[in-house]
Amino acid sequence: MADNIATLELPGNDSIELPIKEGTAGFDVIDISKLGSKGYFTFDPGFLATGSCESAITYIDGEQGVLLHRGYPIDQLAVESDYLDLCYLLLYGELPNKAEYENFVYTVKTHTMVNEQLASFFRGFRRDAHPMAMLCGVTGALSAFYQDSLDVNDERHREIAAYRLVSKMPTIAAMCYKYSIGQPFVYPRNELSYAGNFLSMMFGVPCEEYKVNPIVERAMDRIFILHADHEQNASTSTVRLAGSSGANPFACIAAGIASLWGPAHGGANEACLNMLEEIGSVDRIPEFIARAKDKEDPFRLMGFGHRVYKNFDPRAKVMRETCHEVLAELKVNDPLLDVAMELERIALEDEYFVSKKLYPNVDFYSGIIMKAIGIPTSMFTVLFALARTVGWIAHWKEMLDQPGHKISRPRQLYTGDPKRDFIDKDKRD
Repeated sequence: MADNIATLELPGNDSIELPIKEGTAGFDVIDISKLGSKGYFTFDPGFLATGSCESAITYIDGEQGVLLHRGYPIDQLAVESDYLDLCYLLLYGELPNKAEYENFVYTVKTHTMVNEQLASFFRGFRRDAHPMAMLCGVTGALSAFYQDSLDVNDERHREIAAYRLVSKMPTIAAMCYKYSIGQPFVYPRNELSYAGNFLSMMFGVPCEEYKVNPIVERAMDRIFILHADHEQNASTSTVRLAGSSGANPFACIAAGIASLWGPAHGGANEACLNMLEEIGSVDRIPEFIARAKDKEDPFRLMGFGHRVYKNFDPRAKVMRETCHEVLAELKVNDPLLDVAMELERIALEDEYFVSKKLYPNVDFYSGIIMKAIGIPTSMFTVLFALARTVGWIAHWKEMLDQPGHKISRPRQLYTGDPKRDFIDKDKRD
């Protein structure tokens, strides 16, 4: 809804009136969609000042450290809810009542198995293939196994695809891990929770029963909750971009996984663990703290501060408490975890970090938790993709549900050669 008008003055031309749209929260947005018909378009590398869509799913206020899913604060959801409760909320817009929740959980749990031929598909990968390479390839290949839910114009097909992806992603993620270490695949167990089932498929073996630690189970569930959606980030925008062409849902999610794989996006917690390994021991921390404060030194502390949040990352508050619960429960003796805890103490007390609001973020704590649980760093981004799948699907469905959606077609500022005549090979210098 346009309440105001912005006027754009162009040299040698009449002024152009542009509607200003207001959302339910956040910044007002200048609607420039008609600017192209006037012979102009905007230049915004990285789309940092461009609203690419209307969405009612997630709202972020980076200045205030606020993250809302369908209006509910992330800290409330992480503490009071569970991952499948949040999945329903993201997909349908409202929290489920008891009957809706039980039906949703039952449907997800009874569709966790994958086609047995998918195991053969895995054998086409090298043993040392990165788990993200396998996840990306296998997810895209699901369109060859589930051809009865590929019509993106059919609302029922979209819903079936959504359920299948949420249900089967933990199974596929665990298969990526098992294949990479040479262990047999472990089938899902429907009596377990979503997080508990994933842990069972990750760490269980056919020769003995795997018992889920409830503290670890809750921590994994919170990791899933805190990574479920984060507005129009690179991977979510990629899913929307792919989906705008009418591509099938499995291909769109595979595209999102490929985008998430980039170290600037989904690899942050892995980069944090690599940094801890570089530091190595608690007695070397002062050296690296000094380097982090030196503007001339390229070294940066990973896992501190956030591009979006200019205050404390609201997800980190919950993850910090969970991190300490897991470390206390497992009593892991690992020098790198000692380094992490000392870095956390310094970041929360040192005037340099406090003044610049370089607080530990969600990637810092989730990386520590996953290492303590025994998840290798190569699987960190896989777990991120597992958790984010529901957010991707929610945005994909929302886009297709909106009337008049169009294929995305960004413009460019051309800086190449102007038109020139072709020269025959024999006449070229």
